[in-house]
Amino acid sequence: MSSLSSTSTWHSNIVSTFNAALEAYKRKTKKDLVLHPLLPRLQSCDSPEAIVIVLREQIPAFSQSRNGDDALIKWVTPTVFRPANAIFAGIGVLLFAAKDARASRDRLIDLFNRIEGFFRRLEIYAGITPTTAMRDIIIKIMIEILSILAIATNELKRGRLKKYMRKLTGNTEIDDSLRRLDILTREEARMAIAENLKMTHSVDDRVKSIDDRVMSIIDDKVMSIDDRRRARCRAHGAKH
Repeated sequence: MSSLSSTSTWHSNIVSTFNAALEAYKRKTKKDLVLHPLLPRLQSCDSPEAIVIVLREQIPAFSQSRNGDDALIKWVTPTVFRPANAIFAGIGVLLFAAKDARASRDRLIDLFNRIEGFFRRLEIYAGITPTTAMRDIIIKIMIEILSILAIATNELKRGRLKKYMRKLTGNTEIDDSLRRLDILTREEARMAIAENLKMTHSVDDRVKSIDDRVMSIIDDKVMSIDDRRRARCRAHGAKH
């Protein structure tokens, strides 16, 4: 019962926190991802490959080039983890804004490379049940990525993304967001290692416990056989 209550509380926290992030994105870009036509399409995707197809459609101008748009989207392994769909909708908006600017596309590749690792790990997390602490850090990272996408979309529209991406350090809003993202992803990586070690030790303890029980049963069986053998020997000696 407490587990169900904990899951329900966490789900409630995700919804409220993520909605706040979507509102912040809306204020920055004047675009509501909840109402954006991309979101229901992404929500209907049942595989990472389906998500890639939707994202490709946002950059038709790049499809005319010799290399197509592979360079722009090969950085990410999309996930079917549902809360991430809003992020991919934000990415789609950003890709569409950059469709006519090759220089912007190159800068976006630099930006997306910064978050590539997280999306790869997110696909793994989608297949397991992470702890509450890990879930919280995952949501924080997704919110930070939404913030970065909102800022980048704004700067791209103003023609200033190249200036922002030329140097990834400095006193700028996008740089501050990237630094926070780096801190969060490092924390998430350390947490994943710690949880993996904890699981490994837990498995080792269970295996040892099973081994001990098996050995105890074997010892009991051996002792029982020895007792019966000695009893037969005594009975045989008494007859003679």
